[in-house]
Amino acid sequence: MKNWPFRIGFVVIGVIIAIAYWQFYRPEQQTPVQVVTPPPVSEPQTKPVVQHPVTAEQEELKAAEPIIDLEQPLPELKQSDTPMAEILARLFTDQKLSRFVILEHFIERFVVMVDNLPRPQLPTTHRPLKKTPGEFLANGERDQLTIDPANYQRYTPLVKMLAALDTQQVVAIYKRLYPLFQEAYEGLGYPDAYFNDRLIEVIDHLLTTPQVSGPVYLVQPKALYLYADPALEALSAGRKILIRSGPKNATQIKTILHKYRKEFTNNQ
Repeated sequence: MKNWPFRIGFVVIGVIIAIAYWQFYRPEQQTPVQVVTPPPVSEPQTKPVVQHPVTAEQEELKAAEPIIDLEQPLPELKQSDTPMAEILARLFTDQKLSRFVILEHFIERFVVMVDNLPRPQLPTTHRPLKKTPGEFLANGERDQLTIDPANYQRYTPLVKMLAALDTQQVVAIYKRLYPLFQEAYEGLGYPDAYFNDRLIEVIDHLLTTPQVSGPVYLVQPKALYLYADPALEALSAGRKILIRSGPKNATQIKTILHKYRKEFTNNQ
């Protein structure tokens, strides 16, 4: 019993330590944090309004029946080379199609060409048409070079072939295959754009190509010929092609474009 005061002292010290720990060193109770999710922000409408939608009535599509089976589903774009080659062969009956057209990836090439005609240059690796047969012809001395009028004849066979096409058939085929053209256009990096609107825009651009009469003067600073007139040299690739084809061919091409524009815009 002699040691009981010490035992009581130890008990008292232990209680004091426990109280101190509880008051000063215990972990604070964490109040649960309520996470408030802000309401979704509605993004502005980014898709442009389609100006010239491609719509086809069954009666319109019947013009394509001799060339394309309307009952068959469309092929995948990556698998469209063979059926597209067959369609073009039927469309250009009795024509030397291989002389002018590159059939491999034709739809993709056509879309690339259309998109780039208003630009300064056409990508040579993605053209749907082969290089125009023959060599470019120029007349005169270095300081007085002009386009040789005989050069225009190089483009005449292709223009005649395009003029001989049945417009209604071409339009019906285009409308039937339009989803493939749209897919190819989106694949160029235009997921929210509409290819037919771009096509009409390019046609309008070409229709405003200036009509050049008389000699077309050239310069040749290096290997390639350039237009001597800075205004002509600053034109787009598509407009330069029309001028290079000659006044008669350019006029006929514009007439063809007018017809297709009317059809692709539902006769607007």
